[in-house]
Amino acid sequence: MTTAIGEFEITGWDQDIYCDLPDGGKLARAHATHEVTGDIQGIGEVHRVMCYRRDGTAHFVGMQHLTGTIAGHTGSVVMRTVGDYDGSKAKGVWSVITGSGTGALANLRGQGDFVAPTGPKAWFTLEYELR
Repeated sequence: MTTAIGEFEITGWDQDIYCDLPDGGKLARAHATHEVTGDIQGIGEVHRVMCYRRDGTAHFVGMQHLTGTIAGHTGSVVMRTVGDYDGSKAKGVWSVITGSGTGALANLRGQGDFVAPTGPKAWFTLEYELR
């Protein structure tokens, strides 16, 4: 396995609250776009479903479509994301959806994590292999 590290900058964010929960929490759908730099270069687009608790923290799940280059290999891939927001930062894990890759990333396998403090910049790692 090879480790990729880098950062992404949130370039777009749109959130829609679709359910107010009786305890003061809420359910939301979010769509974000990212510019990815570092060992991975490209553009990411993620759709997440979020459960906000009444204290403002949240749990989220989503799918991220990444188009770009990893170690000189260009294509696209979809990753599953799962994580939590503690009120000041989001932390989560992501994993490549087997069979979702295109181009030179068609056989990409891997998983990693990310930390996104409130604001536009976030950091990631991805342990991967290209077969």
